[in-house]
Amino acid sequence: MAGRIHIDHFTTLDGVAQAPGGREEDAENGFAFGGWQAPLIDKTVGEQVDEGIQAMDALLLGRRTYDIFASYWPNQLDGPDAGIARKFDAIPKYVASRGTPDLNWRDSHQLGRDLPAELSALRERHQEIHVIGSIDFSRTLLADGMFDQLNLWVYPIVVGPGKRLFPDDGPPASLELIEAGAASEKGAILLRYGWKGSTPETGDMT
Repeated sequence: MAGRIHIDHFTTLDGVAQAPGGREEDAENGFAFGGWQAPLIDKTVGEQVDEGIQAMDALLLGRRTYDIFASYWPNQLDGPDAGIARKFDAIPKYVASRGTPDLNWRDSHQLGRDLPAELSALRERHQEIHVIGSIDFSRTLLADGMFDQLNLWVYPIVVGPGKRLFPDDGPPASLELIEAGAASEKGAILLRYGWKGSTPETGDMT
């Protein structure tokens, strides 16, 4: 059975997915609200995230997110987040980049230029492949339906300008709701979507 590609994203109510984890994570274009997720972390979301991490057997990242992860997680193997750090360290990491990333993190590999072929090979090699963050790369996967499930945590906060998973200039897509969770203690809701197609249906109210 071929493996599945999951895209995991945290987003504000107005769709911003930029720099949820910290002030210095991504300040591009003068983004002023880096770390917006930190005050809203709670037990339910923590358990949902941990469940996904423990199920994955491969990590698929864009270049920027890979560099952030590679500079942080290998140094947390004995810290309070050791469970996550050791899981990430143990599984293969794949990086989508047109450049020449530094792949010093254990078991890291750069994808080739033929993305559909590379993803097909990953599906044959692994069962649960997760993309975390990686906005630009995730947009590419979403634009062409090169994923199986989008796991979207929506938070009750509005921040205005910032990078969005679904930018104003498209491309269009049609998704199918697989599951909607109950609100967490601080109001986040996990929505799971599957791909339906690149052309949304239209009609009129008559």
